[in-house]
Amino acid sequence: MRKFAIGTAVSGALALSALAVPSASAATPDLTFSKVVVNSGKAIVVGTTSTVKVPITYTLTRPADLVIDYKTSAAGIMLYRGASLSKIYNEMEPGDVPTCTATTTTATTVTESCTEVIALDPQDYLYEAADATTWKAAGFYGRTSQDNDASDGHISTEYGFDLWGPLGSVQVKRAAKLTTNATPEPVKKGRTLTVKGALTRADWDTTTYTGYTGRPVALQFKAKGATAYKTVKTVTSGARGALTTTVKASADGSYRYKFAGTTTTGAATSTGDYVDVK
Repeated sequence: MRKFAIGTAVSGALALSALAVPSASAATPDLTFSKVVVNSGKAIVVGTTSTVKVPITYTLTRPADLVIDYKTSAAGIMLYRGASLSKIYNEMEPGDVPTCTATTTTATTVTESCTEVIALDPQDYLYEAADATTWKAAGFYGRTSQDNDASDGHISTEYGFDLWGPLGSVQVKRAAKLTTNATPEPVKKGRTLTVKGALTRADWDTTTYTGYTGRPVALQFKAKGATAYKTVKTVTSGARGALTTTVKASADGSYRYKFAGTTTTGAATSTGDYVDVK
């Protein structure tokens, strides 16, 4: 929550296991987070530089007398990677105040429908291949109080932080890229075409795309005038993600490679390479 005034209390706190604040449990409010949906239920696919905006919707029920002002207190959903709430290896939080609308109000509680966005900059949040895995959602509540009046020779700052979870999960994947180049062009009918390409994926440690080897990739062809591609054969990516195969030139049309993706890497489709068959 880098843009919240309370951000200094909670941003990065999980990575440092700041849940050990002695007085935190005494001030824990009765909050309930439910119906958490991350990224509309789809995997989060992240490259090396572009920020990915991850929407999260949820329902929050809080005491009617609890004021969350996002200056001295904040609540919302964060994502974490780890064995448990007490063993978190990486985390990401929203940077702005969520939008909440009250749906039910009683004498003691208020239930709100909330939406927030995590702006996922890979250079800020993702550091290694291990981050391409299942992340879990947790509800958080953070608060801080300060006494900056130094006239009595004393100042103080107190932080508190609570987590509830897991409240759901989402897959974070490395973005993939594909290229296709068919040669020679043009080609005589019946002659051999060589179709080369490369399958690469995001490396968050080096902020580059590196070869993805040993993966099945479909070579597809769309004849001139056709509306859809059809798979011709499956090619396995080699060293540095290299792809190469041959086909017989039969008709004008476009060739492309298509990768279905894995549990750690997103799907990718190359741009079609049109071949004129004489």
